[in-house]
Amino acid sequence: MIKIYHNKNCSKSCNALELLQHQAVDIEVQEYLNDVPTRGQLIELLGQLALKPLELIRKGESVFQEKFQNLHLTDEQWIDVMLEYPILIERPIVVKDGVAVIGRPIEKVLALIGAK
Repeated sequence: MIKIYHNKNCSKSCNALELLQHQAVDIEVQEYLNDVPTRGQLIELLGQLALKPLELIRKGESVFQEKFQNLHLTDEQWIDVMLEYPILIERPIVVKDGVAVIGRPIEKVLALIGAK
């Protein structure tokens, strides 16, 4: 089973989902803007990605620039920010067998799923 944290309004996320669908793999899609990950899921994802919370945040988003750009928050506070503003979570995130990648470039997804 491969899970993708997907944003249907993001071309990169749509490309990753399409790639997975064409690989005929078993896919679980979580549209994370409507179905926000739990705190536990987000912490698990950070571990699978080997990232700190701030490294998973989309810093180009207007909400980040308007509200958070100059703040120095703890890891727990950045997790709270992502839970409140899921648009800030990098995308797409693809998980297979306890390993996750941010699916940009798309080659990262190919490598994760072992596609040829």
